[in-house]
Amino acid sequence: MTGPPSLLALSLILSAAVLHATWNAIIKGSADRALAMGLLNLGHAALGLVLVLLYVPPAAEAWPFIIASTFIHFFYYAFLLWAYRHGDLSQVYPIARGIAPVLVALGAQVFADEFLSPTAWAGILLVSFGISVLFFGRRHKAANPQAASAAILTGIAIASYSVVDGLGVRASQSPLGYIGWLFLLECIPGVFFVAYRRRNWSGIQSRVLTIGFVGGLLSAVAYGLAIYAKSLTSLGTVSAIRESSVIIAALIGVIWFKERPWKLRMLAAIIVAGGVILLAVGG
Repeated sequence: MTGPPSLLALSLILSAAVLHATWNAIIKGSADRALAMGLLNLGHAALGLVLVLLYVPPAAEAWPFIIASTFIHFFYYAFLLWAYRHGDLSQVYPIARGIAPVLVALGAQVFADEFLSPTAWAGILLVSFGISVLFFGRRHKAANPQAASAAILTGIAIASYSVVDGLGVRASQSPLGYIGWLFLLECIPGVFFVAYRRRNWSGIQSRVLTIGFVGGLLSAVAYGLAIYAKSLTSLGTVSAIRESSVIIAALIGVIWFKERPWKLRMLAAIIVAGGVILLAVGG
């Protein structure tokens, strides 16, 4: 049974959550969100190249995990785009991120022999419930069945690459080298998507390119911190606390973008905060 996360691990995960919410807010303000999402991977590749040049490559045992994660991320992007094509961000995102912590905790128990305490399980379920409040509390607009199905598949993909990367970074003997090669290879699905999405590059605004690239750097740092934290504490704990990014993004929406209903979002934030506290003390 794993213990509570250290202060370092908790700081890394919460920092990742804040950065994750921030780059989502940046993408939301983009004039071409779909293209900007594809360009995120260029930021991943840039940071990945720096890490590859600075740190030793991961051990041979880690390469199957890197390849598997790259493969899973391709489907993650595909499912996410499918979900956004049929549903709103505030509907799709909570479902996908809400089911991931429970699936990660179950996967870690099966594949990594991580057995969490009852208190930690209560924290994970509370985080998932708080995130779900954002979706199921939207009475004025029902979810499109295709969007809901795609969001569930996205959540499964998130849980899958979270477990794979958690196992891979522990086998790598070089966490930053693992992160670097993963980011460098993850640009492959992104380049494919950008090429498919927009063949006429002459009409693309430079602001969209800048937003996509900067958002990619923030996204890469956010996930890099999360991967590194997986070498310090349990996979279920990292996943659950990291999903507080959904609530941070909701709060950014309330304060910055004046989104409503604010009471529902604040309730969800309080519930998730309670879950994070339970994880911190009983992980």
